Amino acid sequence: MIRQVLLFLCAFCLSATLAAEQTRDYQVELPASPDNAPGFTPPPESEIPDDQFGEMVRYGRDLFVNTQQLRGKYVGNDMNCVNCHVDAGRRADSAPLWAAYTMYPAYRKKNDRVNTMEERIQGCFRYSMNGSPPPSGSPELTALITYHYWLAKGAPTGVALEGRGYPKLDAPEKKPDIRRGREVFQAQCAICHGDDGMGRMAEGEVAFPPLWGEGSYNWGAGMHRVNTAAAFIHSNMPLGKPYSLSEQQAWDVAAYINSHERPQDPRHEGDLKATDQTFHAHQCFYGDKIDGQALGTRSYPNPLE
Repeated sequence: MIRQVLLFLCAFCLSATLAAEQTRDYQVELPASPDNAPGFTPPPESEIPDDQFGEMVRYGRDLFVNTQQLRGKYVGNDMNCVNCHVDAGRRADSAPLWAAYTMYPAYRKKNDRVNTMEERIQGCFRYSMNGSPPPSGSPELTALITYHYWLAKGAPTGVALEGRGYPKLDAPEKKPDIRRGREVFQAQCAICHGDDGMGRMAEGEVAFPPLWGEGSYNWGAGMHRVNTAAAFIHSNMPLGKPYSLSEQQAWDVAAYINSHERPQDPRHEGDLKATDQTFHAHQCFYGDKIDGQALGTRSYPNPLE
């Protein structure tokens, strides 16, 4: 009898553990700043010092704005860091670097451990850039960290600043709709990103990034979440016209953009269903059938792996 009770308890505990793992979200979005969050203004670029430290700040800024100069080395797609962090990472409500830098080290559910700022940037290369993380101590990573540090000069550490991340949107009145989103995209976004969403080139360089397809962010990047993309779009797009779309339009066009195939999630180990259940317990279309095809089954590989 005692043996049967012990077996039952073990089975119960195992089931509870599996259930917890299956419902865990590895990509919880950044919490919104509190209403009383202090503001901050980063220093102007004219204050970058003319010394060796300043040279590293400028190098980091240049890499941030034109990350394509690392294409084939650490970058595997057509994206630049500045695509998700407008105005060279300075603009509030566009995941500014000065607000991120002061919040690390921090625990992240995405990899279930405490991350340094260096590791956070390496994660961007793995997911948003669909590439390979620059190693610790490399000139490129040191330059990017230095640029973050300089932008945050004078900001309080461990304090969520006003303008951090992207302003979270309320739940939409209507469920995000891909068909309505296509209409918004064609009217507001296609002029820069192309009718096919593949972005636009100018003089051989990426002028506007692809929003899906081989050259875009992969299925592990935060921007593949519909809610994150909607928040970014509402507060930053169309470029130069922030907050011009309604919240419903932002939700709908985010759904349309993220209903297309893109590079594979780097955590995928060959089992789409397992990857979907483990890493995509949030608002996204990974593993969902769109036009008869499950997204993730035709994903593009990482060219650097």
